[in-house]
Amino acid sequence: MSTDKRLSVVEGKEPGKRAHRPDRAKAEEAVRTLIWWSGDDPDREGLRETPSRVVRAYEEYFRGYEADPEDILRSTFEEIDDYDEMVVLRDIRFSSHCEHHMAPIVGKAHVAYLPRHRVVGISKLARLVEVYARRLQIQEKMTTQIAKVIDEVLEPQGVAVVIEAAHHCMTTRGVHRPGVAMVTSSMLGAFRKDSKTRREFLAMIGNPSSNTGGGD
Repeated sequence: MSTDKRLSVVEGKEPGKRAHRPDRAKAEEAVRTLIWWSGDDPDREGLRETPSRVVRAYEEYFRGYEADPEDILRSTFEEIDDYDEMVVLRDIRFSSHCEHHMAPIVGKAHVAYLPRHRVVGISKLARLVEVYARRLQIQEKMTTQIAKVIDEVLEPQGVAVVIEAAHHCMTTRGVHRPGVAMVTSSMLGAFRKDSKTRREFLAMIGNPSSNTGGGD
């Protein structure tokens, strides 16, 4: 498989076509090995069905690889009566998993765009967040992925994405700092160039960080 082909698969451009995906039996055996390595007996009664349960859970956790984010946004509405004010969907709850430790990332996303010619159903924005969250992620990458695909497909005047999340790789292991939230943002077009537009968006979502945003 070429480099371009591999990158396409990783980014989800070809849903359901991950290279050399092992079968379910191999996945379950890997879970058995981890249980054994952790110091327990995968054959004891309480753990006997755990490998199967974990694999089913992983299918749900990482189902975002099976969806194409661009397809979600392609169904748009062009009869908008010249509406060109900000469209904001805030407090989109999500759960994801850190690609470094496979520990949960739990938080909320705020997504906005300034329409140019068309708008998309608001449920599509929530689905878009869900697709990217249901992959192994780092928060910074997820933030820019959401913003870029909206910008590429809808071609709006601007896009803004802010994500606030708690990372269990920091709260339940390592430095053990519960109650800490990470805030990331991606501002494109008018949201990056126009400080007034950016401030309006941040005010609408509760201004999660005074450091959020780009330059004028």
